[in-house]
Amino acid sequence: MAAYVTKQRRILQSFLEDHPDESLSAADIAKGLTDQSISVSAVYRNLAALEEEGKVRRVSRSGGREIYYQYTDTESCRSHLHLLCKSCGATYHMDKADADQLMQSLYNHEKFALDTVDTVLYGTCEACQIRERMKNKHEKA
Repeated sequence: MAAYVTKQRRILQSFLEDHPDESLSAADIAKGLTDQSISVSAVYRNLAALEEEGKVRRVSRSGGREIYYQYTDTESCRSHLHLLCKSCGATYHMDKADADQLMQSLYNHEKFALDTVDTVLYGTCEACQIRERMKNKHEKA
């Protein structure tokens, strides 16, 4: 039997569908839905249900305690590995050919089959690397 879907749940899911490649905190989501009159507790409750259904993934950033949520119930998300910048929090889809090569290499060398749905690779995006180099350059000057 299908679960009853409330108006709040539909609004939240629509919001998440509009932000598929973003990792957002529950507070960010609630703030984005302020004009929709959805409470933070309703956001948490519905995020938990969506996570249980496999439509939302919870991630945390290195060194932080806050939990972020990413909507994954799209074909592009299910078929890609995700790259999460530890500095700015941006999420990227890894190029499919590169991901296939990585997964094949892991399997060939380690006999390990990587799950693309639940795998997030953490690192630093190019923009944050450039920002860090510029910051270091200015500090040395």
